[in-house]
Amino acid sequence: MPKSFADAALQPIAARITVADGVYQNLREALILGRFDPGQVLKIGALADTFHTSHMPVREALRRLGAEGAVEIRANGSAHVPEVALDTLEDISRARLALEGLATELAAERMSEEQICAVEELEKRHSATTQVRDVYEMLEHNRDFHFAIYAAAHSPVLLNLIESLWLRYGPFMRLLSQRITLQFESGTLEPFQRVHREIVEAIRARDGVRARTGICLDIEGTKKLLAEICASR
Repeated sequence: MPKSFADAALQPIAARITVADGVYQNLREALILGRFDPGQVLKIGALADTFHTSHMPVREALRRLGAEGAVEIRANGSAHVPEVALDTLEDISRARLALEGLATELAAERMSEEQICAVEELEKRHSATTQVRDVYEMLEHNRDFHFAIYAAAHSPVLLNLIESLWLRYGPFMRLLSQRITLQFESGTLEPFQRVHREIVEAIRARDGVRARTGICLDIEGTKKLLAEICASR
């Protein structure tokens, strides 16, 4: 990772929010989408240069992310992206199955027609990214698809817990993005659209149990692939 953190696609801080909040939100988004390598050191000075800020808001953002388990703060004060491990993958995936499955089942029962149409559109956008061959656009659309469903459960507690799990899942998303990039280049990307379409169909039918099963299949499929990647490292 270059010192400028250019690959992380960090954005300028908007004037309408505090600098510390802007740095936090940028880093949070980058971590969720897997833009940092497992074990990578997040150097305060380099990040401050990237954001054109002083060290203080970067230090505060990293402290908040450390409290959320998204980064590890070492005894010397340095911040690191957590390493990946099979037991951690299993632990996070188990929690995701429980919480995201429940949120999806609730959403299928509570979604408005407008929300269902929005989820259908997000599924189409995600599916179309196979033509664009932009791995991070794919991951962004995937995240948007999932969270449009979870938000429709109308459970702030569930949504907050799920967001925390995705934040901790970031290092694994980095491995996934690298694998997808290789598959793009070799033309061997496995079809992923079917499960998302089945989830949408179940939601359209107001079948919460079937929608929950679909989300769980999606999570399990990703976990299986990531377990193979972790085992080969």
